[in-house]
Amino acid sequence: MGKRDDLIAKYADDLKTKCKVTPDMALLTKVTIGCGPSIYDNDAQTVAAGQETELETVKKNFLMKKLGLADSPKLMEGINAAIDTYGKSERNKYRAVFYYLLVKHFGKEAVYK
Repeated sequence: MGKRDDLIAKYADDLKTKCKVTPDMALLTKVTIGCGPSIYDNDAQTVAAGQETELETVKKNFLMKKLGLADSPKLMEGINAAIDTYGKSERNKYRAVFYYLLVKHFGKEAVYK
């Protein structure tokens, strides 16, 4: 198994144990690939959920650009729902897992088909 496969397995474990979600492995793999090289960077591989600027970046670059969602209060509601699902106390929120939760929350799986 390659490094990406190891990371995908780690993300799937996070979804099962921390988020109490059974992952769609095909979708998780596509979301992970979509994150690009950021998954290998210690700083970029996680979402700093406590930083407003980071959440704005997720909103603009992922929800609006990648998923094609229109700007509305629903976007931050979705981000907050993903934070709650992952667990507010969970310090390391992996970007791929966080994005996966957002794709599922907004029903945008078709973006990755």
